Order: sequence, then C-alpha cells, then structure tokens
Amino acid sequence: MPIEQRGVDTIPEDERTSGPRDLISILLGSNLCLGVIVFGWLPPSFGLGLWPSVTAIVTGTLVGIAFTAPLALVSLRTATNLSTSSGAQFGVRGRLVGSVVGLLLSLGYTALTLWIGGDVMVGVLSRLTGLPDTGTTRGVMYGVLAACTVVAAVFGYRLLLRMSKILAIGMVVLLAIGVFAYSGDFTTAAPPETAYLLGSFWPTWILAAVAAGLSGPVAFITLLGDYTRYISPRRHSSRKVLWATGFGLLFGLLIPQLFGTYTALAARAGAEYAGPLVAASPFWYLVPLLAAAAAGSVGNAGLMLYSMGLDLDAIVPKATRTTATLVAAAVATAFVFIGSFEWDVQSAMTSFVLVLTAIGTPWAVITLIGYVRCRGRYDADALQVFNRRSVGGIYWFRSGWNLAATASWAIGAGVGLLAVTTPFYEGPLLTLTGGVDCSFVLSGLTGGLVYTALTARRSPAPATAVPAAEEPANA
Repeated sequence: MPIEQRGVDTIPEDERTSGPRDLISILLGSNLCLGVIVFGWLPPSFGLGLWPSVTAIVTGTLVGIAFTAPLALVSLRTATNLSTSSGAQFGVRGRLVGSVVGLLLSLGYTALTLWIGGDVMVGVLSRLTGLPDTGTTRGVMYGVLAACTVVAAVFGYRLLLRMSKILAIGMVVLLAIGVFAYSGDFTTAAPPETAYLLGSFWPTWILAAVAAGLSGPVAFITLLGDYTRYISPRRHSSRKVLWATGFGLLFGLLIPQLFGTYTALAARAGAEYAGPLVAASPFWYLVPLLAAAAAGSVGNAGLMLYSMGLDLDAIVPKATRTTATLVAAAVATAFVFIGSFEWDVQSAMTSFVLVLTAIGTPWAVITLIGYVRCRGRYDADALQVFNRRSVGGIYWFRSGWNLAATASWAIGAGVGLLAVTTPFYEGPLLTLTGGVDCSFVLSGLTGGLVYTALTARRSPAPATAVPAAEEPANA
C-alpha cells in the first residue's frame, strides 16, 4: 500500500471514493480502545454509581453528537480538512486558529491513548511473564506503541480505514468477552472511599456529563473532515453522511465508555484505572486484554496522529505530511512520559478535556454558523491560498484574517476558561453558576452571539473563484 501523499490540499474528485459505511467503520473501529474506555471510568472515580454514571455519559454524548456531527458536512463540500475549511469564516490565515485547536486536541488524546494502553500492557505482561512494572518498562512500552502508531499514521487514510474495519469487529468481540470476564465482581455502587468530587450529586453529575460524555464528540470537532473529505457529495447525500456520522459517533463512543464504567465498578477502580483493571482480570482474559490494549491503542492513536500531522502541515505549509507526522509523534510521546511520571491521571484527564472543550467549542460554533450562512457552498480553490503561499481570494478578508471571527472565538474561549472548574484551576465565573461547570455552554453561546452580532449586516461571500496573486517574500 503506497504512502498517502495528500496533506491539506483539495482532494480530487476521482480520489473521493469513500462512503458513509466507511465513515461508520472508522468512527467505530478507531474508538474501541483504552484511550476512550478510560473515560467511562471518570464518573465512578468522581463518586458516582452505575446509573448516575450511565445517564451522565449517555446525556453528554447525545448533546455532543447533536453539536458536532454537522461539522462533517463542511469537508464534504470543501474536499479538505476542517481546519483549512474554517478559512471561509476565519480567513485563509485565520484558519490557523482551527489548526492549533485541532493540534492540541489530537496531541492530548494521542498521549492519553499511548499512556493508558502502555500502562495496561505492562501490567498484563507483569502478571503473565513476571516482567517488572517499572518506569523503564513503561517507557519502553510507550515507545513501542508510538513507533507502531507512526507507521499507521504515515501510511495515511487508506491503511487507517482498513485497520478500523478490522478493529470494529475484533474489538467488539474482545469487549463482549470482557463483560463476562468481569461479571463476577461487578457492583452498582461507586468505588470505595470515593466521595462526590464536587461535594454534592448534581454538580458532580454535570461534571461527569461534560468530562466523560460531551468530551467524546467534541474531540472530533476538527477530525471529522479528515474522513469526509474523501466522500464525494455527487454520490452521497448530506443526509446520509450526517446520519452515518451520528451513528458512528454514538456507538463508537458509548460502547467503549460504558465498558469502562462497567469494568471500573467491577474492579473498584477509584483513584486509578489501569492497575485495578489488570488486577481484577481473570487470568484467562489477560491475553485478550493485552490484544485489546495493543491493537486498539495503535488504531486510535494512529488516527489522532494522522490528524496532528495534517494540522501541523497546515501550520507549516513547507513541511510534508510525513515530516509533520513524525514531529507530532515525537511531541506526543514526550507528553506521555511527562504525564506518566509527573501527573495524576484523573486530574490530568479532567483538566485537559474541560479546558480544550472550552477553547474548541466557540471555534466549532462559528464554523457551523458560516456553513449555514453559505448553505454549504465554498470556493475550494480560494481556501488553499495560504498553502500556496499566495494572497487574495474571497476568503482573504484583512491580510488573511477575519478579525470579527477571530475576536469572537477569543472572547468565547476566554469566557469558557473563566467558567471552567478543574482539579488544578477554578474560574471566577463559577460563583455565578453555583459552582457548576457551564464552560461548554457559555463559551459556545458567547462566541456564537458575538460573531453573529459583529457580522449581522454582512452578506456571506459567494462561492465564486477569485484569482490569487503570488505572495511577495515580505508578506
């Protein structure tokens, strides 16, 4: 299989051969991994029992899908990734906002997947072979997983799609066996000695709905276009693509997260997940658990690393996608080492998803408003001006930036950060929301309302080509 040569350039029509079923496969297969499963452990670790955990995850996931899934239609129309597509609202240079948001999201989730997958693999091998569970062995395992992930990401979309189709079947079987394996110790009560994280039920439940449920779909706000750009709108309707996105996200996220909740309760996993998960596993399930940790981690992290390479390629147009992917892999692996040896996993995960959700949501809202205003009609060639190191086009705005969109995003993200609550930081706006984290809602509403107000009298740019001039050296 040849290495994919496409970066964030426009995908030609004859290469857009994927369909809605492929989209479901990649969203389902790539998410059946420990990096997503571990989010199901968060509600029990916050002090919630079975049904509060399940309702929080399901509610948050459904809300997130309703908000996130329409973004898949943008790249269906532009034939490039979502960060580049957002240039229609932010400007061809202002789209760097989306590239940075996407890079941070993918970086965090790649590191998390390698971290949890590596820890479980070391724990399993320790029980099976007596391998010492030390910092050195964990470091080696992180490196092995990272190397396998790089290979998958460098080969690109076609290989990742094939892997996802296999994982969609194989991982469902392994998780189904796991339900039986952990059934003997299952309890509906929260793990011992885990009081409500925020002191009372409802604030803790809302935190779980955002951190465990909502964060799953929001992680895809810049990723969905990586797949739908390979789907042709001439052969597949927007409605089918939208339903496929929703279906893939729903089952691709709920199956692993609910498995995570189930196993967390069975293993009495309070302050940590990987260790109790391995310790509570019957000996006969250790090999399937090892296979799930290895294959699922490579599949999920490979897809995230692929997206990181595209976003870094968008930020540095001179870099090839392969070079950008290798650099991104090195940075993600470094984060794994720092996180594993310096941070508490629960605090790190919670802080990461809440902060990135607050920052990313207003960008997604502004991009969706733009899609509705232009009715899905874009000038694909004008979106590539920055990649060609040119100037001009209908999305040039002011020196390549739409100041109204950029300011709206910054204001929305700022409000979100002021309203967030994490183990490391609490925003001052929490006093106005009764201590409940409403950062997702406030950041999205603020960014969307400010953008609508600033651009209310402007008509959307028509999707007609405007010539672009070569950019001078000092531009």
